[in-house]
Amino acid sequence: MFNKSKNIRRIVSISAAAVCMMSALNFAPLNDREIVDAADVMTAFEITQDMKIGWNYGNSLDATSGKGHAGLETETAWGNPACTKETIKAVKDKGFNTVRLPTTWYQHMSEDGTIDAEWFARVREIIDWCYEEDMYVILNVHHEEWINRPDFDTAYDEISVKLKNTWKQIATEFKDYDQHLIFEGMNEPRAAGTEYEWWLAPNAPKEKLFEVVNKLNKDFVDTVRSIESPYKNTRLLSCPPYCASGSDINMMAALELPDDPYVAASVHAYSPYNFCMGDGDHSTFSETYATELEGILKNIRKTFIDNNIPVILGEFSASNYNNTEARCEWATTYVSLAKSYGFPCVLWDNDARGNSDQSEAHDYLNRDTNTWYEDSGQVVDAMMAVLADDSVVWGGKDFTTAKQYTHKDISTGKEIVNTAGSYDSGVDGKEGSPAQIIKFSEFEGKDIAVKYTGGDPELAFMDADWGGWTTVKPYYIDEKNGIAYFSADDIKAAWEANNGSVSSLNSVIIRANGKTTVEKAAIVDKGVLVDKPDKPITTTTTTASGSNQTTTTTTTAVPDDFKFETIKETIKVDDSGKYTFTVKGVSGASVGGAICYSVGPAEEDWKHIDWKGTVGKDGTVEITVDTSELLAEKDKATGIENQMWWSNVWNNTTETAIDKPASFADSSQSGEDTDIKYGDADESGEVNINDAVLIMQSIANPDKYKLTEKGKANADVVDNGNGITNSDALAIQYIESKTILVSDFPLTSIQLEQLNK
Repeated sequence: MFNKSKNIRRIVSISAAAVCMMSALNFAPLNDREIVDAADVMTAFEITQDMKIGWNYGNSLDATSGKGHAGLETETAWGNPACTKETIKAVKDKGFNTVRLPTTWYQHMSEDGTIDAEWFARVREIIDWCYEEDMYVILNVHHEEWINRPDFDTAYDEISVKLKNTWKQIATEFKDYDQHLIFEGMNEPRAAGTEYEWWLAPNAPKEKLFEVVNKLNKDFVDTVRSIESPYKNTRLLSCPPYCASGSDINMMAALELPDDPYVAASVHAYSPYNFCMGDGDHSTFSETYATELEGILKNIRKTFIDNNIPVILGEFSASNYNNTEARCEWATTYVSLAKSYGFPCVLWDNDARGNSDQSEAHDYLNRDTNTWYEDSGQVVDAMMAVLADDSVVWGGKDFTTAKQYTHKDISTGKEIVNTAGSYDSGVDGKEGSPAQIIKFSEFEGKDIAVKYTGGDPELAFMDADWGGWTTVKPYYIDEKNGIAYFSADDIKAAWEANNGSVSSLNSVIIRANGKTTVEKAAIVDKGVLVDKPDKPITTTTTTASGSNQTTTTTTTAVPDDFKFETIKETIKVDDSGKYTFTVKGVSGASVGGAICYSVGPAEEDWKHIDWKGTVGKDGTVEITVDTSELLAEKDKATGIENQMWWSNVWNNTTETAIDKPASFADSSQSGEDTDIKYGDADESGEVNINDAVLIMQSIANPDKYKLTEKGKANADVVDNGNGITNSDALAIQYIESKTILVSDFPLTSIQLEQLNK
């Protein structure tokens, strides 16, 4: 019904769904083919990235019947005016690209479960207004009393029948709407009215609750996929965990999604809760709040994005406590994290200005006038500023303004015994390690380090009588090495706030956050804050003269905690005194490292000969290192390696280095084929549309459509070194249309954008 218009026009539609069905690839000559817009079929991750940021039309279509309200009047039952075309235009003009339509259906059904035609017509009208504004729409079932009920854990059979009936009708009604319409199976499925409605109380039937949610999600997906539609297999469907919690890693980890490339997780996170809606301090968005928020959103990323599952954060907001400045800081931090982790957020707006329950005053758009409230509008502006900030990269996974610390190796610390083991916060009796006796004096002025995998751990401290329970979160996590660090200062402040003098602290337990495996815990020296962790490597040159001889020494300084992962290759050097190799990377990127080796067992016996260079327009740079120093110690040199320590592009505006992956080109000493033929993904000897199709197939289903290592190297034609992406497939199509030549590869993403214009 609607195909998103873009400047990029492709020669063929190379969607993952389409190409995976092709058993043979026979293409007509170029001038006999119609140029079609490929934007009508996107991968799930392309959809979520394109959604960017959304707005909830809350407390309207989801409003349940109030006194004197029936039929279409339910839209205004909770005090808001009905949506108009101007409402949607105001949302789009502010910068939102997605509208979520929370919708309640049960009160618009006949006794036999048929949804009213007039209700469908009203929902369709609003969706069409969104489509006219080139926006995405999330349509769900919301506030359904037959889902959210106290006996949720035992009511699957009854809920399932109604859920499938509802979605069969919705999917049929909107079958001709393209991928811009996203279906969300349930809102916050839960055992309403119980003590475990919103959290997993000790007596909660956890396994049964999770089982019901997972079975209902599968019913939803199966039902939608059974309805004939041009988009039956490529419409994005989103499924929530129990109560859609994005703040409880145990609930998220229990979500079992159907095996479907177009299924996303759906979570909500009004976080940190005490700032957004709870009883905490709302006057400032403190560093403690920021740390808590980062941990919550990172767990969403680790649970889903890192496991190749797209996720939509369907509700977030900070209620209006007349704290505009603090809310703006919260908004900047929240959206920066979400953007860098790679998932869209949808702002909850109920236009409840002056709500007697201030925790529910999520007021952004004045729907009476379709203008933005002055104070809350500033909060939205802060969000939009992040989206416009190119230094925060979508899916970059690193919040570039976060503080970073360096520590000595955990093995140098004083080990805390009996902590290793696997723990699970969802299993009674296995929530954490055995308690260890420890006095504050043992770690005063230091850090406690926990090496782990899985959910980020927490520390719980107690007194000698097993009372005074105080939980502390890590202040810094070294994700690369899987170590969480807890500050003695934070522990002291938390303990004294609950129990007075820290002298009564007597023992510690390492608590799981979801499923956590602890390898080691130790008391280590306090971390050192890295002043500017994203600064590029600095090089200084000094010249000294004496005895009629001038000596020039160049020293390369590498920040201890720079984010680029060291790349190593074992090498052999000959007697020429020179070692030459090639680095592949993004044009213009600085690269650097060293030839490293050891001449003895001591730390000072480790030697390195630094090198650096700049990647050229062809995506490579040849480096020659003077190895005469190594040759002088050849007889005792061991472990000779070439190590790449960094690869980055300096951003003069933000004064930060943007990490750009690079790699060593295959060494001629390896005996392997080093002849890269850019664009020839299928290694046929020619570059054509078949290569573009194979790349898209491999991205969509890498297990079925495998690229060889040589094929991957050939296919990486855009931002060489960043791996295979859809951009590589698009660029290869320009070869087919003779817009560019194979000799023009590799390209930068900027050059590709210029071709698309």
